[in-house]
Amino acid sequence: MVRRTARPRRSASAVSASADCPCGLPAAYEACCGRYHAGGRATAAPTAEALMRSRYSAFVRGDTAYLLRTWHPRTRPERLELDPGMRWTGLEILGTADGTAFHTTGTVEFRAAYRGGALHERSRFERVDGAWAYVDGDFPG
Repeated sequence: MVRRTARPRRSASAVSASADCPCGLPAAYEACCGRYHAGGRATAAPTAEALMRSRYSAFVRGDTAYLLRTWHPRTRPERLELDPGMRWTGLEILGTADGTAFHTTGTVEFRAAYRGGALHERSRFERVDGAWAYVDGDFPG
């Protein structure tokens, strides 16, 4: 398992293309998760962790189209409505299992902080036509 820690991030309204990426990696949004959000198979996240980070950034930015596009067809909801008052403040990757170019499944455990609390989830990912997709998750005690 890999352990990485990210510093708290700004709200969606404060994130611009040249700002630090909300996912916590030391890169500008446009060079990090922004390239995945822009679309196209050539820019699909290469690992389950990269997809997890990009999905977190999509939650920060309110990008429901990306969230639905990267959700596994088997478990994807028809619609997704995000709470406009939610302010995500940081992402911490607690561990990963599999999820690389050599795997067809992967797991990422993370803690996503928001104003007033945190979400702790162990997410499952699978490849669909070669691209990583979020399947579902559980909430460890």
